Amino acid sequence: MTDDLLERSPAHALLADGTTVCIRPVAPGDHHRLKGLYDEMSSENLRLRFFSVSRRSAAMAADRACAPARPGYRALLAEAQGRVLGLAEYETGDDKDSAEISIAVADGLHHRGVGTLLVEHLASAARADGITTFTADALSENREVLRLFADLGLRTSRRFEGSETRCTIHLDEDAAYLSAVESRGSSADVASLRPLLCPEAVAVVGAGRKPGSVGRAILHHIRTGGYTRRLFAVNPSVTSVLGVPCYPSVGALPRTPDLVVVAVPAAAVPATAEECGKAGVRALLVVTSGLDADHAQALRTACRTHGMRMVGPNCLGISHTDPGLRLDATFADGHPRPGSAGVAVQSGGIGIALLDGLSRLGIGVSSFVSLGDKYDVSGNDMLQWWETDGRTDLALLHLESFGNPRAFSRTARRVARRIPVLTVDAGRSAAGRRAAASHTAAAATPTMTRRALFTQAGITATGSVGELLETAALLYSQALPEGNRVAIVTNAGGAGVLTADACAEAGLALPPFTPTMIDELLAVLPDGAAIGNPIDATAAVTEEQLTDCVDALMEYPGIDAVLVALVPTALATATGDNLVRALTGAPGRRPKPVLAVRLEQDLPVKLLPAAEGGTIPSYAEPQAAARALAHAADRAAWLARPAGTVPALDDVDTERAHAIADAHLAAHPDGGWLDPRTCADLLTCYGIPQIPWAWAETEDDAVRAAERLRGADGRVVMKAHWPGLVHKSEERAVHLDLRGEHQVRAAFRDLETRFGDLMAGVVVQSLAQRGTELFAGVVQDEVFGPLVLFGLGGTATEVLADHAARLAPLTDHDVHDLITSPRCAPLLFGTRGNGPVDLEALEHLLPRLSRMAADLPQLAEADFNPVLATPGGVTVLDARVRLLPRRPQDPYLRRLR
Repeated sequence: MTDDLLERSPAHALLADGTTVCIRPVAPGDHHRLKGLYDEMSSENLRLRFFSVSRRSAAMAADRACAPARPGYRALLAEAQGRVLGLAEYETGDDKDSAEISIAVADGLHHRGVGTLLVEHLASAARADGITTFTADALSENREVLRLFADLGLRTSRRFEGSETRCTIHLDEDAAYLSAVESRGSSADVASLRPLLCPEAVAVVGAGRKPGSVGRAILHHIRTGGYTRRLFAVNPSVTSVLGVPCYPSVGALPRTPDLVVVAVPAAAVPATAEECGKAGVRALLVVTSGLDADHAQALRTACRTHGMRMVGPNCLGISHTDPGLRLDATFADGHPRPGSAGVAVQSGGIGIALLDGLSRLGIGVSSFVSLGDKYDVSGNDMLQWWETDGRTDLALLHLESFGNPRAFSRTARRVARRIPVLTVDAGRSAAGRRAAASHTAAAATPTMTRRALFTQAGITATGSVGELLETAALLYSQALPEGNRVAIVTNAGGAGVLTADACAEAGLALPPFTPTMIDELLAVLPDGAAIGNPIDATAAVTEEQLTDCVDALMEYPGIDAVLVALVPTALATATGDNLVRALTGAPGRRPKPVLAVRLEQDLPVKLLPAAEGGTIPSYAEPQAAARALAHAADRAAWLARPAGTVPALDDVDTERAHAIADAHLAAHPDGGWLDPRTCADLLTCYGIPQIPWAWAETEDDAVRAAERLRGADGRVVMKAHWPGLVHKSEERAVHLDLRGEHQVRAAFRDLETRFGDLMAGVVVQSLAQRGTELFAGVVQDEVFGPLVLFGLGGTATEVLADHAARLAPLTDHDVHDLITSPRCAPLLFGTRGNGPVDLEALEHLLPRLSRMAADLPQLAEADFNPVLATPGGVTVLDARVRLLPRRPQDPYLRRLR
């Protein structure tokens, strides 16, 4: 089996310097160009490649690569604008698990990552073909190729044989390899974005003389924003627009711009992009909307052919506020304030709302990108840019779709360890998902799947733009809390009650104070103060008293944050401004977050200026403050938790599992549900515990099976089966509590009478003991990959919908979260006199389900319901698995959208 992408179409990827190249299989028509690759090599490079300077060896290498396809051989080339940059090939011998690899890179292109990129793609294809190791012979003096193998991140061994070195490269895609690929990809990605975000010259195509055009508005914005580099306009009808020199075409410009803004009618976009590519432009910003499928494909082709990165189409523009650049290529109202928040959105309207909200808060922007229809540059690209730009310490995203969620998840996990990453969870409703799909021409993503991605990646997901800004205000201005314990201080009892309710609803804790702390607080607050939690400081509290109270709470180890709910009073010593100064007057940032709630506040959230340049977030509603604080506590908990590890399962028989899946799909090319015996065989490959059972096609077979399977009480269960049967209980296809031969025969006859020739046979099982019925399953999302679900099982599982979900592969932390997140979790840990179930067995089951889904891309869904959990173990009582004819994809392979 081969990698689907490489089998069907070329893949575009980035070299170390950000150059776009095409990686594709070699075709017979490439012979002349491959021979040219070798003909142009120096004698020394030929000797290092072929161990001699023979030109005949080069010709034979071109012949071999361009020969008709044959089993065990694969050759990939890298090309850019018609030139072959490199070639990598492998060929198997008698051992089909191993292949000999060779690499050639054009002279003058070493140290740009050509060979490494080719080997990554070749290794991905080899894994799909069942190859587990590469071997390579190199002259011991060929340090470059030896370093290439050593730096791949794969486990490599060497054996020295005279003047040659024999390298063995193990193709296991472990964490070290994925991290190495990520590092190379991130560096290349950032390099490719520099012409887009830090251009030395910009041209606007489509800027006219008449006010009201988007191109003219963007040109005006660039000028008035103070762009410090060279700026041109392209319009064949005029010589200048808004004082900017104008030229008839991109090719006529006095220098090639790094970035071209395309604001022309949709039909003219492909030709404009092609002209830019031929002129050597490195990046496009396409604000035009309304491209049809042909225009869209032509635009993509021009960008890939000529190696241009692109934002858009259908977007608001980009802004980069670096004082040395000051590029604002948008048509928003006003220029963003310089600062440290990175913003990337798909919707231009959401982008305007975020920029406006951040401006009101006084939070500046490091860079803003309206991604639009996201043909190329994505949220993943922007996260990598912000990770290394040295200016961004807060990332805000609004994404309606995901191109490669698993790669995005790995990037986000890494970036979120350094800076907060916030997003709006868009498309939570069915209508919202449909709107997102139609707006971005991308597949809608289920809410549970998306939330699993955000949770595992450490992304703070909010429900609205307003909530995003409320949370950003807190994370921007305050230290993270060490936990979720909150102290509420108020000067009005009613406000304290509302705030306490909001905190409880947000999952925050309001612990009581120790007697010592109560005495300390009473000593600084006015007479009549009530020291509970909330602390009612009374309307008579002064600025000094409130300051002393907050300072005391900062030193108290029993809480992690302070939320001060204030209302204005008529007392001269307790005006709203005086009390606010109690929060903002402390020098420097306090060790714990302090938030204010002011019910009379005109805006939902403000940042109040504090001493030494700091700020304090102030909210008009207690619910907003509590939500923001809960998000901050969740982020702190995620950061404090070490990265999880995927459990090693050495007893899994992956090879047999693949054979079972391949055999089923060979017999059923369209896929379908596995029969009970095949399903049980597959589960056995992964060590998934099943209740003893037997298959019976006749009444006598059922009786014999029941005799073998009867437990101590002599009872069995009988379930009918036929292809396509999903819900046995709804079909009344199950007989429980069967005792003795007579009841077994009667049950079989009943099923046979009701279902007739439809029934293929019955499953006879031992009657399980009493326990907690759970559900475990997996669904293969075409965009996100396998999603593992766990929760309450039984016949009401769909009605109660008490499930948690995590994306595979599951780490040990993910397994813990799956077990503890459902509402039914207390049943597992023991309640009302019942002891806990075998939690270790549950922790054993879920990683095996995850591994099965990760191993088998053909696995469309698996449903274990019920899974019986008892103090003595965990057993799958009923399992269904559906396979579809899908080829493996490599989500971590470096390639552009």
